[in-house]
Order: sequence, then C-alpha cells, then structure tokens
Amino acid sequence: MSAPVSLPGDPPGGRRAAAMWGIGVAVYFVAVSFRTSLGVAGLDAADRFDVNASALSTFSIVQLLVYAGMQIPVGLMVDRWGTKKILTLGVVLFTVGQLGFALSPSYGTALAARALLGCGDAMTFIAVLRLGTRWFPARRGPLIAQVAALCGMAGNLVSTLVFARMLHGVGWTATFAGSSLAGVLVLVLLTLFLKDHPEGHAPAPAEHAGGAYVRKQIAASWREPGTRLGMWVHFTTQFPAMVFLLLWGMPFLVEAQGLSRVTAGELLTLVVLSSMALGLVFGQVIARRHEARGPLALGTVGATALLWAVTLAYPGDHAPMWLLITLCAVLGACGPASMIGFDFARPANPPHRQGTASGIVNMGGFTASMTTLLAVGLLLDATGDNYRIAFASVFVLEALGIVQILRLRKRTARRERDHLVASRVEAVHVPV
Repeated sequence: MSAPVSLPGDPPGGRRAAAMWGIGVAVYFVAVSFRTSLGVAGLDAADRFDVNASALSTFSIVQLLVYAGMQIPVGLMVDRWGTKKILTLGVVLFTVGQLGFALSPSYGTALAARALLGCGDAMTFIAVLRLGTRWFPARRGPLIAQVAALCGMAGNLVSTLVFARMLHGVGWTATFAGSSLAGVLVLVLLTLFLKDHPEGHAPAPAEHAGGAYVRKQIAASWREPGTRLGMWVHFTTQFPAMVFLLLWGMPFLVEAQGLSRVTAGELLTLVVLSSMALGLVFGQVIARRHEARGPLALGTVGATALLWAVTLAYPGDHAPMWLLITLCAVLGACGPASMIGFDFARPANPPHRQGTASGIVNMGGFTASMTTLLAVGLLLDATGDNYRIAFASVFVLEALGIVQILRLRKRTARRERDHLVASRVEAVHVPV
C-alpha cells in the first residue's frame, strides 16, 4: 500500500507547528523520565522500603495498571476537551506523584505516589499524538509519531544516565524531589504558549458528553480492525523492553549476570540509544512504504524472542558480554515497533475518534508490561530468584500477540484499501 496522501483540509505544518508540537513532546519527555526513574532505583527501593521482589514489582504494576486503565478515558477526554487541558492536568499529577515518591516515609505512601504518577503519565502520549495530527499533514503522521517516541526514549536516557548518578551521589530524596522541578518547568511552558490547533483548523464541535457518546466512540473505534490490530501490535512488541527498562533489567544484569551496576547501567543505556536510532529508521521506512509495517512488527517480535531464548538457555552461570550487548541492541527495536500499532489505527479512524483509538492501542503494550512485571516478580519469589524461569514468561505473551496479529492483518489491509479509495474520490470532488 502506498504512503498516505495529503487531503484537503490538512494542517500546513511548518515552524509554528514544530514549536507547538515541541512543547507537547517536552511534556512527554519529562513524563517518561519520571516513569522510568524506578528502573535504576529498583535495588535502592527494595532496601529503602524493605520489600521482596513481588512487592518491588508492585510499584511498577500499580503505575502501569493506572496507566493502562486510563487510556480509553484519556482518549475520550482528548477528543472531547482538546490537548492543552489534558496535558496540563497530566503534568500536575505526575509532578505531584514524583515529589510524593521522594518524600514517602513508607511503602504504602510510595505506592500511592507511583499510582498518581501513572495517572498523570497516562495523559501525555495520546495528547501528543493528537497534537501532531492537528498541526501536521497526514502524510507526516508515521514520522511524527516515531520522533515523539524517540524523544520519550531520550527521557528514558535521562533515567539511566542522570538519575542513576544522582541517586548514588545526593541520595534518594534530593534526586526525586529535585527532578520534580522539570515538571514545573514544562507546566509553565504549556500554560503560556501551547495551542491545540492552528487558526482555521479547529475541529468540529464535539457531541454532548454522556454514556451514549462514550459507548459510541469506543464501539466505533473497536469495530475497526485497524484499531484492534494496532492494539495487538503494541501489546506484542512493546513489553519486552518496557519490563527490562522499567524494573527488571538492572536486577537481571547485576544479580543473574554478575555485572557491576555501572556496566549494567551502560547496557540499559544501549537499549535506549538503539531505540532512538531505530525509531528514526522505522519512521522513515513506514512513511515511504506502509506495507512494511507488518514485516517490521513481526520481525521485531521474532528477533526479540530469539535473543531472549539464546540468552536464557546459554550454558553456564552467565551469558557472555557480546550476547548481552546484542540482546540490549535488539530490545531497542521494541519501542519503535510498538509505534507501528498507531500507524494501523490512525488511517482506520476519523479525526474525532483519534484520541479514543489511540487509547485503545496504547492499552495493549502497557497491559502486557504490567502482566509480565507481575509474572517475573512472582516467579522470582517462587523459584528462589531463578531469572531464567522468570523471564521465560515473555514467550507466552509474544505467542498470544503473534496469533492475533496474523488473524487481523488481511482484514485491516482490505479496510485500508477501501478507506484510501473513498478519500481519493472525496478529494476529487472537493471544490477549489
């Protein structure tokens, strides 16, 4: 299938669009850095709150449970109230959550702070995607989404480089409380400067809110096979790297592979750098050749499964460094591949349903991540910290996702051809 074409009424893009979108991306950058800060602080959190592996995983599980549960409500709110209001609320919540985590005196209050952070974090990415569709032409959609994700990975890079050093330099409270100032900064920027859309491109007035409107939005989005395929692509591709970066990568590399924290941090950084580089490649490829979406997604799943299988099955106590480096480089493809899910949902839904459809897609990967985080924690406790058995849970979810992707691919392709033909016919009949 050919790349998307510009349609009448498309936003013009340009420097002002880049500036507005850049403010939204800055919010997402800060949200991701807060989200992933626990990934380098997992061992410190276990000591600080005196908890085992299952309780430690609960931090990330609660955060992702709130995040995943908020995706459809956030999508509906973005469709209803626009980007600026939702981003503002999100920044307030995740900043308070980060500050609360810094000052928490007990495990229970820290858990509540991570839940609040997850709620605010949930409001960022869908709003940024919506901001991109309002300010840039449709043909830029795949690349804009990948660059937004790349900037989010840069936030992850801050966690692996800056947070880790600050944590062991100035301590827990100063690190997490000091980082919350970044939330205050982006709140000022979006309050003063952000606009939802360019002049002359205001969306049509939304329907009156209510149960019927909500059900209609969700049902119409779900009926589109592209939305469901996008959700399963996101489900299958995102979680292996998310679980590794969010919590279990550092313990696995230090406790199971015998590496120092410094070396383990460098490998986590490699995952992030690989993701940033591959994000640009994936975005350019998909913008030019939409038929590459399926092979890229399935290829990423296959490569990830293969590297995990080789690493976990490697004879001896520790895998060699070259294998761990290869594993981390391949895990970097998971984030860019998960963005392909939005490239299936975007052409399947009209502008007034983009937020809702994106929310459904975004639920996929975070549901899989939450499930795997819990499974790994429980299996570690049950097997006496046997990481080989615990990480084997990755293969179960990948198998489920592959089955669903293969089931929905052809149906989605047919629907996209129908939508493309209808759009071109409409373009021909639009008066100039």
